[in-house]
Amino acid sequence: MINEASPRMFAATDGLVTRSSDAILLIARLLIGWLFLTNGWAKIVNMQGFVSYLTNLRVPNPSFWAWPAMAAEVLLGITLILGIATRYASLFTVVYLIIATALAHRYWEYPAAQMLNQYNHFCKNLAIMGGALAVYLTGAGRFSLDNWMRNR
Repeated sequence: MINEASPRMFAATDGLVTRSSDAILLIARLLIGWLFLTNGWAKIVNMQGFVSYLTNLRVPNPSFWAWPAMAAEVLLGITLILGIATRYASLFTVVYLIIATALAHRYWEYPAAQMLNQYNHFCKNLAIMGGALAVYLTGAGRFSLDNWMRNR
């Protein structure tokens, strides 16, 4: 259950969680959303570089797929930061990261010198998926457009 009390021996921060859960959810959304927004923006300002990257990954028709990938990252960033359609955005984040991880971070296929770096990116994406699932579970919180729209 969400906000379930911890066992007594580990409960020292339970009160803090209760008092600050909405602020913590805002911070979580901002951190995940900022990652996507800035990476999407980087693709906008260097689309040819991103197309080249997709070409190196052997993505079919990379000139086409670069645009939806860039748009997805910008949209995910904006929706998570603003907290609008947050549960949909969180689930889409997980799906997007499964695809991106399967395409770009197959660390076992890289030369030994690059394997650790790719493994780190693989694990980073798994961690972001975990964060996105937690946001899906909790929703956007009080400091969000979802909350504002619900209370209108």
